[in-house]
Amino acid sequence: MDALALADFRARVAAMYLSDADLAGFRALRDDLFATHPQSAAPGPLRYFPPSEEFVATVPLTPAEGELEIATGGEDGVLRYERVGILDTPWGPLTLFWLAAYGGGLFLPFRDGTSGRETYGAGRYLTDTVKGTHGRGVEALPDGRVRLDFNYAYNPSCAYDDAWACPLAPYENRLPGQIRAGELSYH
Repeated sequence: MDALALADFRARVAAMYLSDADLAGFRALRDDLFATHPQSAAPGPLRYFPPSEEFVATVPLTPAEGELEIATGGEDGVLRYERVGILDTPWGPLTLFWLAAYGGGLFLPFRDGTSGRETYGAGRYLTDTVKGTHGRGVEALPDGRVRLDFNYAYNPSCAYDDAWACPLAPYENRLPGQIRAGELSYH
């Protein structure tokens, strides 16, 4: 793996997430990055559900404690996460995690009723700030609530290529309903 190319890819992901592009512009930037960057897990094109305001909500965050270990199935081994809180969403509760490692980062994986049919079977991510996905899918608000926008839900790298390993959505983040927003399955 070329460390400088990977660092560049992550910097470009962060810049894309922090840009002022609207959803359509963001998707175009993401499609271009995935199609052209040597560190991309998917050569593109990516597929998405149509944009939907139905899957955007501002929700309370109830503090939670405890740790969760998630096996990546790869060289990263088992990752340890701390529970930040429970998000009381219209689709069911979701746990927001913090990676308990150097630098840390917010992490919100989930599975829903589209998993395995229209979206990646093991689930999608709404944010993984270690990878630079800041502020679009999960936005902390000054009043302590959190704005969730599932139009920004995306597949983990392992959804595109078996050479990648990913932490997947734990049981507590499985939603019974269908979140018909964000990225569709790649294959």
